[in-house]
Amino acid sequence: MTIRYPNGQFYRQPGPTKSKSSKFANVNFGDRGMSLEQEINDSNAYYLENNIAVIHKKPTPIQIVKVDYPKRSAAVIREAYFKQASTTDYNGVYRGKYLDFEAKETKNKTAFPLKNFHEHQIKHMRQCLAQSGICFVIIRFASLGRLFLLTASDLFTYWDHQGDGGRKSIPLTDIEHLAAELHYQINPRIPYLDALDHIIDETSSIH
Repeated sequence: MTIRYPNGQFYRQPGPTKSKSSKFANVNFGDRGMSLEQEINDSNAYYLENNIAVIHKKPTPIQIVKVDYPKRSAAVIREAYFKQASTTDYNGVYRGKYLDFEAKETKNKTAFPLKNFHEHQIKHMRQCLAQSGICFVIIRFASLGRLFLLTASDLFTYWDHQGDGGRKSIPLTDIEHLAAELHYQINPRIPYLDALDHIIDETSSIH
């Protein structure tokens, strides 16, 4: 099936990441062939099944423009467009708090490029924060096998400064200082709610 963005460009579904030998070969980072999205989806399924949280990936609205009917009882979608720019990847509820977050990864080993984010995603997270939601991003440095949870507020600092002649990326050293590093485990695969507990507790103590 052919899917296009609103501007007409083709959408290409990202394939699985191939595992490569490296100095981390003897360290268990989980299934290196699994996408970050699938790892988060598996973690969310665990949280849901164990009544810990209700968090889902947001569906992307698609407009179907071409359909074939090879059989009277079946239809095959041949071409479609994303109807609008999406907001963020995930949202849900945990400990009575609304969560909204994005998941991104890079092959860069020293910094996370801000071009991985889009203006409409930043705007959406600002709007959620204004309504007392909890917003963050899960960042993976694919070449290093490292995961971090960075709050939206910290992301905004770098996003805003790039417009004033600042860096177009967030240095890994800054992320190590600001973000919570996440470590793979069996269940859930990515225990990101453990890091969120600290954020929620700190926010509650302030109020």
